Amino acid sequence: MTTQRSTDRAGRDDTGLAVAVSRRSGVSRRGFLGGTGLVAITAAAGGAIPFAAGLSGGLVPAAMAQTAPAPFEFPGKVTGLSLLGDRPLVAETPEHLLDDETTPIEKFFIRNNGTPPDPVADPDSWQLTVEGLVDQPLTLTVGELKSRFENVTYRMVLECGGNGRAFFDPPARGNQWTNGGAGCAEWTGVRLGDVLKAAGVKPGAIYTAHYGADTHLSGDPARLPLSRGVRLEKAMEEHSLIVWGMNGQPLPEIHGGPLRLIIPGWPGSASHKWVNRIELRDVEHDGPGMTGTSYRVAIKPMIPGAEPESGNFRILESMPVRSIISSPANGTTLPAGSRRLALRGAAWNGEKGVQAVHVSVDFGATWHAAMLADPRNRYDWRRWTAEVDLPLDGYYEVWTRATDGEGVMQPHVAGNWNPQGYGGNPMHRIAVLVG
Repeated sequence: MTTQRSTDRAGRDDTGLAVAVSRRSGVSRRGFLGGTGLVAITAAAGGAIPFAAGLSGGLVPAAMAQTAPAPFEFPGKVTGLSLLGDRPLVAETPEHLLDDETTPIEKFFIRNNGTPPDPVADPDSWQLTVEGLVDQPLTLTVGELKSRFENVTYRMVLECGGNGRAFFDPPARGNQWTNGGAGCAEWTGVRLGDVLKAAGVKPGAIYTAHYGADTHLSGDPARLPLSRGVRLEKAMEEHSLIVWGMNGQPLPEIHGGPLRLIIPGWPGSASHKWVNRIELRDVEHDGPGMTGTSYRVAIKPMIPGAEPESGNFRILESMPVRSIISSPANGTTLPAGSRRLALRGAAWNGEKGVQAVHVSVDFGATWHAAMLADPRNRYDWRRWTAEVDLPLDGYYEVWTRATDGEGVMQPHVAGNWNPQGYGGNPMHRIAVLVG
């Protein structure tokens, strides 16, 4: 988690709360407090902890152990994204920047797997080939996709499969995403299923294979950076799209333009960028990113940090339920005497939807239901609002917990450890200081 820099009436930097606690308490980045941590937090915050009695097990939000990252500059992006890797380029969006109903392009996270292709002069000339177990292989330009098939626009969440990886302990391999490997944009294109039907799906087809124009970081043309696929049922679902538009604009190159897939609810790696070929197969696809522990989670729970056991993994499909607080930002300081706090946020889930969001300011001892806005369509996130009472001046932790359509709630800590760190979805927590 990250903090938002702003100043209170005295001109103090709000991030000072998190920085002070980080330096004085010895809190680990995954949020566990040492023996003197509670005293240190009280001293660093400069005030009381009104609900300290509920601070069970010394668990403190990871937000309190992290400072603001170095500014990340990229053309077309706001300053404030967090750079996780530069080869390939990976950057996440801090929760407080995910405060829009529709995530603006300039705030949308970046996830590359290889080297992007060179820009094209005429995006409508980009070609997509559909082959494999089809009656009639097709090669269509973007212009032909636009004119031949029904154009649709849906607002849907796109989420990196490793979102939440930073919350696992011991650390898992890969980019250390917190909650910012997600965004909810308006995607314009055609249904993948309509294009596959036009090609004629043969009876033996059960899986797709996706290929793009990006190249392997090694420069070896024989190696693919990534090639994933999905079950045919998911590909034929009406919200699985081939898109050329994002938020009413041509799909930016950094987000896969001129053409990409959007396979909502499943890991973003299935939503191939710069897509130029789709193959239908009679077996589960085995391209890069489909084997071993890649985009797979344990079937039988693992001992955290243990070596993976062959055969104990299944492909990660529907993403777990998650909620974030987008306002206020972590580390916010309020004037002394503030007794009411307005909250905003978002919640989403892979395929099961979100039925409830609750918030707590007393370390989970009591919970208050948030007001949920209706989604525009399936796979849209649900924006939520709430107001909570702050009985005294002092240090507060605000927690949010979402419940999916089957009654499954976010856990307190990331569970189901796996070597690649998929499925980490603990409750989001922010720190607020009153006075």
